[in-house]
Amino acid sequence: MEKPEGIQPTRRHFVKVAAAAAVAAQFGITYSGQAKANRGNLSARASAAPRVHTSFGSLKQIKAGILNVGYVEAGPVDGRVVILLHGWPYDIHSYVDVAPLLAAKGYRVIVPYLRGHGTTRFLSSSTPRNAQQSVFALDLIALMDALKIERAILAGYDWGSRTADIVAALWPERCKALLSVTGYLITNPEANKLPSPPKEEWAWWYQYYFATERGELGLEKYRRDLARLVWKFNSPTWNFSEATFDRTAAAFNNPDYVSIVIDNYRWRLGLAKGDPGYNGIESRLAVGPVIAVPTITIDGEHDPFTPPGRGSIYRKKFSGKYEHRTLKVGHNVPQEAPQGFAQAVVDVDGF
Repeated sequence: MEKPEGIQPTRRHFVKVAAAAAVAAQFGITYSGQAKANRGNLSARASAAPRVHTSFGSLKQIKAGILNVGYVEAGPVDGRVVILLHGWPYDIHSYVDVAPLLAAKGYRVIVPYLRGHGTTRFLSSSTPRNAQQSVFALDLIALMDALKIERAILAGYDWGSRTADIVAALWPERCKALLSVTGYLITNPEANKLPSPPKEEWAWWYQYYFATERGELGLEKYRRDLARLVWKFNSPTWNFSEATFDRTAAAFNNPDYVSIVIDNYRWRLGLAKGDPGYNGIESRLAVGPVIAVPTITIDGEHDPFTPPGRGSIYRKKFSGKYEHRTLKVGHNVPQEAPQGFAQAVVDVDGF
């Protein structure tokens, strides 16, 4: 789960919504801002639930950098490329309903497993299982190179937002446009040393749990139970089924899952030093580089990690054409509101 790094909101947005409203919220796409679609409006059928897909097509594998990346692909091979990036504790199935919507609009859609998830594997057993922010961005660049993709629309939430933000900031020539849930998530390690208000610290309990040996053992033993607990807290209005959860939980069986999750959160707290070979990139990220590519940011109204102000906290971090939207869902925006997420991809492509 993610919050805008280095930004200290003055309050936490906790909400409780009646379970009867969950299904409507899942597919609602009410947002602030004006949609400007250039390839057809996906929101016309917003009041009706779209077809719910239970799986992708066949998984593909490709050697990319230090990884053998597992990914799915949809749409025409000559379409404009969209790369959809998942978060934690989630997987590619966050996009199981988004990908068909975009493919039907003529996009070539790529959805990869991040390192430590699903069928993505390290090529060498001797490679450090490093999970500082820069390595995920370099994984994405390596995947694009392996697939011979020069530029793509990048869209993500949670860990995926951070990864897309970094590529958009440091390698804008590879990013045609950006869709980032929770806005600007590039980590500022120094700002992370500052305490947040108690309710925020409480919400981030698992970060401190993972900082301990007990937490590492707990993630190893209870990875499914912990993930289910996080899902329910993150998305209080999302009435997901056990089958939906089980489909994603299979991705946590990756042999590097625990190592990657633990290293990621320890690095953010300054408890894991990271690889000195990435110090140059991390130094550039630590100053909070402004993102100039066309961008739409999205907040989940019922996401307990959404900062107040409808994007105002991170607005100055985006200097190009920009729009902010708030969808009436929780943290896992693409899976809770596939129509709204897909429409935002189409719209930002038209900026």
